Amino acid sequence: MSNSEPSERRKRRGADNPTLADVARESGVSTITVSRVLNSPDSVRQTTRERVEAAIERIGYVRNMLAGSLASANSRFIAVIVPSLSNVVFIEVIHGLQTTFEKHGYQILLGNTEYDIRREHELVQTFLGWSSSALVITGLRHDAACTAMLKRWQKPVMEIMELGQGIDLNVGLSHYDAGRCMAQHLLDQGYRRIVYAGAQMDGNYRARLRYEGHRDLLEAHGLEAPLAEWPDASALEIGAKAFRHVMVQRSGTDAIHFADDTLAAGAILHANRAGIRVPDDVAIAGFTGLPFGQHITPRLTTIVSPREAIGRIAAQQVIARLEGKAVDASVCDVGFELCVGEST
Repeated sequence: MSNSEPSERRKRRGADNPTLADVARESGVSTITVSRVLNSPDSVRQTTRERVEAAIERIGYVRNMLAGSLASANSRFIAVIVPSLSNVVFIEVIHGLQTTFEKHGYQILLGNTEYDIRREHELVQTFLGWSSSALVITGLRHDAACTAMLKRWQKPVMEIMELGQGIDLNVGLSHYDAGRCMAQHLLDQGYRRIVYAGAQMDGNYRARLRYEGHRDLLEAHGLEAPLAEWPDASALEIGAKAFRHVMVQRSGTDAIHFADDTLAAGAILHANRAGIRVPDDVAIAGFTGLPFGQHITPRLTTIVSPREAIGRIAAQQVIARLEGKAVDASVCDVGFELCVGEST
């Protein structure tokens, strides 16, 4: 990618960001009315307010929260949006981002979506309004209005954790391939009645991508690929609950492929208490490569994802873009590693 890339990217993304006047024209009201809707919405009739809000959504207007002289100043803030702050995975990614950005004089503005795509849209709108220098966002799937807004934005957008062609820059791994990799390991160990178990998979579509890779491999070998899922967030107790459910409802299961290490660890701890031998009675596998998985008995077989490295590499690429330097590739695959423990 050449040093002329920023101007090329502007062409690709389209015209300048919509203005207050654009909203007024789109909604057929005055700029003063638009301003009132933004600053004191209760002072505007509901029908007018709804018309203006629809126009804002339609054209992707982003309110600049740094008015006046501050609006022209270069921000030293970079917005970071993750789906969870209770999941250690994202804590490690944030650490990689923060330490790298701070070395270059930038601070992060942090937002948490709780796996809610509408909340993600609202956070993007807010952070863009604060004139962030760049945006780091988790995943490649956003609602249509959010995607359109980001494509119009003329600053670096970095999508992390998942791998693929996105809006601008991308650093991540193939979750589909990671699911296939673990399923292949279980097949190689001789297991044939394998259940995939996950939590909160409606919002955490990366866990679902891993299931899809797992499922496709098993079905290619003529095997069933049953899925057991819970709406709750991942936790040790949910792993224990999932384990009990599978062992009762799917008698004869010889391996459980959990969507993450926390669930898998909860299952192993419960199995130990219940006198169920892992892997002799049932094998257990996870995903993430969290350190505690190597300190339980038996040691957990898992896929290791390079969480902090994702944050560090993503930050380095954003910094390079902000400094007008070339970025080697817009998509960076950090890969993953199968770590075989004693649980399979």
